[in-house]
Amino acid sequence: MLASQSECLELLRCPRTGSALIRVGDKLVAQADGPKPPPDYPVIDGIPVLIDFANSVLTEEEVLARAGTSAIERPRYSGAAARVKRLVSPQKASTRRNVQQLVSHLARLGSSRVLVVGGGSVGQGMAPLYEHPSIKLFSFDIYRSELTHFIADAHQMPLASDSFDAVVVQAVLEHVLQPQQVVNEIWRVLKPSGLVYAETPFMQQVHEGAYDFTRFTESGHRYLFRDFELISSGASGGPGLQFMWSADYLARGVFRSAKAGKAAKLLLFWTQYLDRIIPAEFAVDGASGVYFLGAKSTSRLQPSEIIRHYKGAQ
Repeated sequence: MLASQSECLELLRCPRTGSALIRVGDKLVAQADGPKPPPDYPVIDGIPVLIDFANSVLTEEEVLARAGTSAIERPRYSGAAARVKRLVSPQKASTRRNVQQLVSHLARLGSSRVLVVGGGSVGQGMAPLYEHPSIKLFSFDIYRSELTHFIADAHQMPLASDSFDAVVVQAVLEHVLQPQQVVNEIWRVLKPSGLVYAETPFMQQVHEGAYDFTRFTESGHRYLFRDFELISSGASGGPGLQFMWSADYLARGVFRSAKAGKAAKLLLFWTQYLDRIIPAEFAVDGASGVYFLGAKSTSRLQPSEIIRHYKGAQ
C-alpha cells in the first residue's frame, strides 16, 4: 500500500546538500549548515518539487508552469480501448514471476519500505506490491500524480541513505541521461542487502520522444548493476514482442501515421506469443527488453567477469 505523505516527509532530503527538510509555508527548506540562504523547494498541491534544476534536463519554469503535471500525454484506457491494450500488451510472465519473488522476500521481513522510481502510474505487473498490506510504497516521478509522494530527478534522489528494503525501477533507465548515476543512487538509498528490480528496453523503438536516451543488452544491463549480487536476469520481452513493435514503427514511417502503426501492431499482436516457445538464450539476443533482480552488495562485478556472464546463443 502507498505510504502516507507524512511517512515520506521524514525520509526526504535536500537533493543539493543531503540535509533534512522542514515545511515552511508553501516550501520545504534545507536545515543543515550549507549555502546561505539554504535551498528551498516549492510544494504544489501537497507534492514537493525536489529538483536541483541546475543539474537536470527539467527546467523550473516548465515544471511550475505545468503545475508539476507531465510534459508527455499519458492516455488512460477504458472499455474497448482497454481490452485492445491488454491484447497487444499482456502482462509478461517474467515480470509476474519476479514481482512474486520480490513480494515473497519482503513478506518475510514483516513490514518493509519499497521505493518506486518512476511511479507516476502503476507499472505493468506491479499491482501485487501496491496491494500487499505489509509493504509500504514510496513513489516519485518527474511529474505528479495521485500515486507520487514527490517530484524529483532520479540522478539526485532526495532521500536518506540506507532507507529502503527494495527499489523498483521499471521502464525508467532509458529515460535518464546518466543511468549509472541513477543506479548508484539506488544503491545508496537501499538498506544493506536490499533488493532492486529493474526492467529496461533493449531492442525497443523510441518512446516519449525527446525524453528517451539509452538502451541495454542483457550483459550491459547486468554490468550497469555491477555493485549488486545477481539473483536473476534475462529477457523481459523476447523477439516476438520486438517484431510486433518493429511492425508498428515500420507502418508509422511508411504511412506517416501513428494510427497505421497501431493497426499494424493489432494485426501482428500474436507474434509476441511466439516468445513462449523461444529458448531463453535466443530470447536474450533478440529481446525487446531485459530485467535484473539483485541484492545490494559490498563487492563489485569485475570487467572480466561480465564476459563469462553472457547468456545468449552466440
